[in-house]
Amino acid sequence: MKKQVLFWLFCLWTGVAALMAQEIPAEVLTAFQKGSSKGLTRYMGDKVELVILSKTTHADKEMASDILTDFFAKNKVSRFDVRHQGKRNESGFLVGTMQTGRGTYRVNCFLRKVNSNYIIHQIRIDKTNE
Repeated sequence: MKKQVLFWLFCLWTGVAALMAQEIPAEVLTAFQKGSSKGLTRYMGDKVELVILSKTTHADKEMASDILTDFFAKNKVSRFDVRHQGKRNESGFLVGTMQTGRGTYRVNCFLRKVNSNYIIHQIRIDKTNE
C-alpha cells in the first residue's frame, strides 16, 4: 500500500511539473526551418540583440526583422536541426544548425519569459565549418 501511494504521488508530481513547464514556442522552430523573419518577429521583444557573422546590432523589432529578412534572402534555408533546447527559471534557449545554399550556420536563440510568454531577446548566427 505504501508503495502504491508513493507511486501515485510521484505520478501526480511528474504530471503537474509537465503541465507547468512551458516549452519554447514551436512557431520559433518553424520560423528558423522556413527562414521566416516574420515568424520570428512575432516572438521578439521590443529590443533585440542580433549577432550575425560577428556583427552585433542592438535593434528594435522592425529593424531586427529587416536584418533577418536580408539574411534569409541571401541564405535560403534548406534544413534546420535543433541540437539543444532548454529552459531554466524565466529564460529559454535553443541551439541549432542551419544549412543554406551558402553554407552551414550555428544558430543560438535566447528567450526570456514575459507575462507567461517567451520573448526572443537575442539571436546569434555564426558560420561553421561542418
